[in-house]
Amino acid sequence: MRVLLVEDEARLAENLAAALRDGPGFAVDWAADGLSAMDYLRAAAYDLVILDLMLPGLDGLGVLQRLRARHDATPVLILTAKEGKESIVQLLNAGADDYLSKPFDLGELIARAKVLIRRGKGAAHPTLHALGLTLNTLEQTVLRNGILVDLSPTEYRILEYLIHRPRAIVSKRELLEHLYDFNWEHHSNVIEAHVSNLRKKLDAASPAAAAEPIIETMRGRGYRLAAEPEQMHARG
Repeated sequence: MRVLLVEDEARLAENLAAALRDGPGFAVDWAADGLSAMDYLRAAAYDLVILDLMLPGLDGLGVLQRLRARHDATPVLILTAKEGKESIVQLLNAGADDYLSKPFDLGELIARAKVLIRRGKGAAHPTLHALGLTLNTLEQTVLRNGILVDLSPTEYRILEYLIHRPRAIVSKRELLEHLYDFNWEHHSNVIEAHVSNLRKKLDAASPAAAAEPIIETMRGRGYRLAAEPEQMHARG
């Protein structure tokens, strides 16, 4: 999942970005002011925005208002030193999804970030099911027909991303943009290698089901999750 962190305190931003990358394995872009945040939001799609209120130039409330004025429903988690009831009500009315008062616990921030991302994708429960797969998004584990599949963090993130978009064709560029931050050199063969390893591991975990592809390659367009058996029957 890809997160935009908007925070002007460099040390705090570095700590938050490291925790989000090392823990849940998010790709994180960092903006130090509100106008830079808007540039990032125009350039890419994000699964979550973590937004400090006190920013130079355009403040956090201004960023939130501009984002919602564009009818952008990306979940927004506000970081605020203001605890007054009126300011919190103003934030929620402006379109904030949740808030944390400074100082806060990193573990709580990560937990809330995961909830907002799941909710934003219509997955309120941490367990996802598709094609005999069971993904626990909290533990980041995968079972195929009840058998544990040992995936690398990147392989897991690709599979979770595809499951969140059933039957949608996802291009290599889209995967790169959501798995890595802007500092990543966009080489599509990296995605091809990860998808190839992911397929092999899924097949090895359940040889009897290996003949049924889970990830389809759409030549020249990208990848998509295979149809559920009942969907295939209906098309036939």
